[in-house]
Amino acid sequence: MLTAAQRDLIKATVPLLETGGEALTSHFYRLMLSESEAVRPLFNQAHQANGDQPRALANAVLMYAKNIDRLEALGPLVGQIVHKHVALQVLPEHYPIVGHYLLRAIREVLGPEIATDAIIDAWGAAYQMLADILIGAEESVYSATANAPGGWRGARSFRVADKVAESSEITSFHLVPADGGPVVDFQPGQYIGMRLVLDGNEVRRNYSLSGSANGRSYRISVKREPKGVVSNHLHDNVQVGDTLELFAPAGDFTLADGQRPVVLISGGVGITPTLPMLDKALADGRPVHFIHCARNGQAHAFGAYLAQKQAEHPQLRSYTCYSEPLPGDRADAEGLLSGELLEQWLPAERDLDAYFLGPKPFMAQVKQLLRQAGVPDAQSRYEFFGPAAALEA
Repeated sequence: MLTAAQRDLIKATVPLLETGGEALTSHFYRLMLSESEAVRPLFNQAHQANGDQPRALANAVLMYAKNIDRLEALGPLVGQIVHKHVALQVLPEHYPIVGHYLLRAIREVLGPEIATDAIIDAWGAAYQMLADILIGAEESVYSATANAPGGWRGARSFRVADKVAESSEITSFHLVPADGGPVVDFQPGQYIGMRLVLDGNEVRRNYSLSGSANGRSYRISVKREPKGVVSNHLHDNVQVGDTLELFAPAGDFTLADGQRPVVLISGGVGITPTLPMLDKALADGRPVHFIHCARNGQAHAFGAYLAQKQAEHPQLRSYTCYSEPLPGDRADAEGLLSGELLEQWLPAERDLDAYFLGPKPFMAQVKQLLRQAGVPDAQSRYEFFGPAAALEA
């Protein structure tokens, strides 16, 4: 139990976290991932290399310390962490390992004069309090999913029923259970976890579900990343008939119920979770404005699908913007998405629900443009592929 004195000690470390939090979390990851095989598969090494994971953790630790007296102020952060953990199958036995290395990193980075026994004890109690919250919330999700029709707990084998090139860099994998049973439904916008063993090392990844729920199968659509170990393996080596191990769907970036117009804005492979959202919004009779940005026509995935949907649903308006068009490409605009374009492409009434995904700079720009266009922040939602971070806008 965290005492009042320990809460004061936690809050006293906030200035140190504001200036040196990323150094601390970088050291934490170096220690843990070099020494602990048990938790290594839970972390994407690419996110370590580019600094995204340490930066995201530093922000989360800082937010936790600042709001140690009022955890409700963390808002959706806890829910986002829970769903990321569930998709990767983080379990109660992983928490003591992470806690050990976090406290060790605090001691080694801050030094014994600052990181006194009292500070370490306070952070140990604070970490345990958060771990208990997350473990309880994650178990609720695990249990609900396992008990739902078609649900399961842990890994389940799926067979690749089809493999379809959607663009020059995005390929879809249609996956059916190897046991022939049904699959649990999911909310449009959710993702699924995958476990693989490559060169003797276990790795885990999350992929957005790009096809609507049907109770029989799932579809993921994977972009080949230049240095992506898993994405290149899937593109080059996984074929129809092969099996993959999946964890059940998770994620809190989902289409909210209502009757407001829906605006879906995506950049590149960010289009994947917007497709089930589009299907659901259209089925509910809601007006939809679908805005997609890609480099060019070759990189543009699901263009034919969008054209078909637009022909079938008069309430759908679809727009494309190519930043690096090729000769012969046809798009509604060229260059980068701008405020002027968004003014033209958004519904006239700005009481709408907007969802956007894509590269981080793209999302920061879209967030700012939506705000300038008069869309309320509370109705502007986004999701990260990878560690959550703050969007400055």
